[in-house]
Amino acid sequence: AKLIFTTSLILGTTMTISSNHWITAWAGLEINTLAILPLISKSHHPRAIEAATKYFIIQAAASALVLFSSMTNAWYTGQWDITQLTHPTSCIILTSALAMKLGLVPFHFWFPEVLQGSQLTTGLLLSTAMKLPPISLLFMTSPSLNPTLLAYMAIMSTALGGWMGLNQTQIRKILAFSSISHLGWMTIIIQYNPKLTLLNFYLYTLMTATVFMSLNTNKTSKLSTLMTAWTKTPALNSMLLLTLLSLAGLPPLTGFLPKWLIIQELTKQSMVPMAMLMSLLSMLGLFFYLRLAYCATITLPPHTTNHAKQWHTNKPTHTSMAILAILSTSLLPISPLITSTI
Repeated sequence: AKLIFTTSLILGTTMTISSNHWITAWAGLEINTLAILPLISKSHHPRAIEAATKYFIIQAAASALVLFSSMTNAWYTGQWDITQLTHPTSCIILTSALAMKLGLVPFHFWFPEVLQGSQLTTGLLLSTAMKLPPISLLFMTSPSLNPTLLAYMAIMSTALGGWMGLNQTQIRKILAFSSISHLGWMTIIIQYNPKLTLLNFYLYTLMTATVFMSLNTNKTSKLSTLMTAWTKTPALNSMLLLTLLSLAGLPPLTGFLPKWLIIQELTKQSMVPMAMLMSLLSMLGLFFYLRLAYCATITLPPHTTNHAKQWHTNKPTHTSMAILAILSTSLLPISPLITSTI
């Protein structure tokens, strides 16, 4: 059954990314939604069932809006091609639909709840692979969309993603708000340099995969258990610290690269106030990443906790995780190569 679901996920994503026609793109999104639902509700816990139900309702509504916007565009222009979306009403409806699919503000409420109800591995899929089809549709239709609306959604996403993550104790919810904040950075630049959006998405996927896999190895899902996980795998937790700081966008690490390039591009477009606002709002995210990093590695006394210390494990870290951790922290030196292709 797991093989069927995984194959369907790959098929749905490939269909949406490679299609030119709205109906095939919609069919790909539907296959994706139906394939991930059993993975969310796998544990049969009431919260998992609730998460799967919320996910299904939101995604079904978003898919209906995608279909409605494409039909409206076809009615007025006679075009079913994805890149030929020109009717203004269709563009606004599609922006709302893709925002629902991605979890952009103001359609973000479902995402933290669904991620909290899922297991860490499913949470990784929801945060990365499930975002690729809507991002690719946004990429293809970006010249037609309303720049003011996109800028407003991007700033609100970065602000709310930072603010709402501040007082969370559940790691999956913190990572959900982190995802919303990063989506804001991707959306702000999509009209001016869509390749930068894709670069940001790929690097975000790398870093998030490392964080989720590290947490899954340590079996930690909230801050109180993360505090005692450093005794179990000290080396892995040190890499988790660096990856979290990379997600925050601190300079010597990979995560600084997309933020730097986006701020540079916004400045070129004479949008200096917007660049300043985005930079200041990313400080909110930095706070909760530092909090996570502190809990992961620097929690010796005076911090007391009721949880027993975990036994040190000699089980070797998986090679894929080691590669991901290195890529998540040390890709900044190749930025000249990336900037030359962009």
